[in-house]
Amino acid sequence: MNALFGQIQKLSPHRLARVLEAATDERIQKKYLHWDEIRRFSPPKGVTSKEWWFAIKTRRSGQYRPVALRDKSGAPFQFWVPDTILEVLHRIDREVGGVMQTTSEPILNPHTRNRYLIRSLVEEAITSSQLEGAATTREVAKEMIRSGRPARDRSEQMILNNYRTMQWILEIKDREMSPELVLEMHRRVTEKTLDDPEMAGRFRRPDQRVVLSDIEGEVYHDPPLAKELPARCQVMCDFANGKTPDYFVHPAVRAIILHFWLAFDHPFVDGNGRTARALFYWAMLRGGFWMFEFISISTILRKSPARYARSYLYTETDDNDLTYFIVYQTEVIQRAIKELFAYIERKTAEASAMESHLRALRLFNHRQTDLLRHALKHPHGEYVIQGHQHIHRVAYQTARTDLLELQSKGLLNMYKRGKQMVFTVPGDLILKLRKMG
Repeated sequence: MNALFGQIQKLSPHRLARVLEAATDERIQKKYLHWDEIRRFSPPKGVTSKEWWFAIKTRRSGQYRPVALRDKSGAPFQFWVPDTILEVLHRIDREVGGVMQTTSEPILNPHTRNRYLIRSLVEEAITSSQLEGAATTREVAKEMIRSGRPARDRSEQMILNNYRTMQWILEIKDREMSPELVLEMHRRVTEKTLDDPEMAGRFRRPDQRVVLSDIEGEVYHDPPLAKELPARCQVMCDFANGKTPDYFVHPAVRAIILHFWLAFDHPFVDGNGRTARALFYWAMLRGGFWMFEFISISTILRKSPARYARSYLYTETDDNDLTYFIVYQTEVIQRAIKELFAYIERKTAEASAMESHLRALRLFNHRQTDLLRHALKHPHGEYVIQGHQHIHRVAYQTARTDLLELQSKGLLNMYKRGKQMVFTVPGDLILKLRKMG
């Protein structure tokens, strides 16, 4: 870039104006392109590809804001928020920061929110681990988590650790971040999965050089020295807690930068990616994006791991420009939000269709049909004979018969609370009703 700048300085004022005008080319207005991509485009008429890149970089340089993260040479990382990202951030504020009156009703409902919460925690635990090499299938992982059985191998342990860590993050979301909390986060995601168990929850040692390289052995990231990690972690925590910088950083942008920050410093011998994504979730929840309890970003990242890796590389190879990583991660957040809402709509539609199915079956009296309709909307509900009797104003024996018949068909479970019979909703109620059809 410096050599190119020297060449540009020799241009006439008229020619220089022509070059700088190339930065307004409509092809780059809605995309934040790296030189690796720009060089594949045909440049605007009258300028070379390198002159076009100079114009783009000149325009960007006036927008950059630095953060306290520095590379190994001491140069700061920087970013700016283009208009296209401002629009996305506004959408994130509205969709996962505020209260959606219709789409989010199932996750606001205390009777159904756990279904969506568990689904999200399980999905994030599985896909975040798969990004780091876990080989267990989704079906086996879900069975392990739901049954509560111990992990049988390292892959299952990674997933179980992630699941428990995500639950823990919900508990600590209002606490300030600290180096001790970062170490605890790492300990939780790596417990029983490291070659050296003692390194769980500890920074790597000076004799543990960790580099990232491709399959041919070419190093593409050599993180900071181990002796610098405690001080660098404190600087990161100050940023996480909003103590730096001295200008406003949108909470989602702050969370995204933290995601990059921990991965760049690579403070641990293993588990850096999982810890970075866990830190991102803590920051989003602390930033007021409450619906992130129900959103899985790793599901999206796993679909395109090459783009995920490229967003890191583009940042490091272009003047520490974090904007590349921010642009990609805001796209990921958008897609994750859409997937959550699509899932909610699909499950709501299934419940509505099952209500119609119930009416068409004509296998139940109107009281039983009403109870099953309620159970579909309240999967964690409990029913007792006296309550059923009171609601429908029938005799105790009639109410008892209604509930016991549903139990005999496998549509309710029953346990004793003292002398009282309590009926609960089986997890596969919809499936059982569908089979009855």
